[in-house]
Amino acid sequence: MRNLICGLIIVTSIWSCKHEVPTPLVIDNGGGGNGNGSGSGIPCDPDSVYFEQQILPILISNCNQSGCHNAGSASDGVVLNNYSNVFNTGGIVPGNPGASDLFDVITETDPDKVMPPPSEAPLTAAQINLIQTWIQQGANNNYCDQALGPCDTLNVTYNNTTKPILQTKCVGCHSGNSPSGGINLSTWAGVNSVATNGTLTGSINHLPNFTPMPAGSPKLPNCEIRQIEIWVSQGAPNN
Repeated sequence: MRNLICGLIIVTSIWSCKHEVPTPLVIDNGGGGNGNGSGSGIPCDPDSVYFEQQILPILISNCNQSGCHNAGSASDGVVLNNYSNVFNTGGIVPGNPGASDLFDVITETDPDKVMPPPSEAPLTAAQINLIQTWIQQGANNNYCDQALGPCDTLNVTYNNTTKPILQTKCVGCHSGNSPSGGINLSTWAGVNSVATNGTLTGSINHLPNFTPMPAGSPKLPNCEIRQIEIWVSQGAPNN
């Protein structure tokens, strides 16, 4: 299980890499909702980590790819495309990150064992901390309704707003030695180039003639789309 590693992903699409489309989740924390947190009536608690909004996008972007841990490849028997598979094949021990295989490989220092492998962009410290906290909090299959919370459209910046969104949901595909479609979203310069030519907002809005982004996933929450649009309208500054 410590070999949650795959080789270099060969990317052939213009914008998106070959992700497995996530299987609809069966939510186990009670309440209503449609599986994506929209209209669930459950407000987001800033002290909680939510699998659907925060953990699954990280795994979809960085791990759920052809030749790696999607349902078709299932490298080392590990599939990271929905809660059931993440929990059962990722060796998750609720409340104990140190005993969980998934956390073990993303914090590994051996380049032959770490996930994602060195040919791909590593997870950020913030992403690792989210996964650690999620496991500590019980590794629940939980979600919240982001539409119920406030949307900050007044203090939008690249480093505090746009970059974290893209890091969680896009950079796993668009980074490293062979970024999908030659688009590298791990740097401001790369993001600025697709922001100023209209590709970024066209893709996140799933407009005609643009490749929908994130790949194989629903649209970003309306708040996140609006925040990115505001940043782009400001000239996509490195702020």
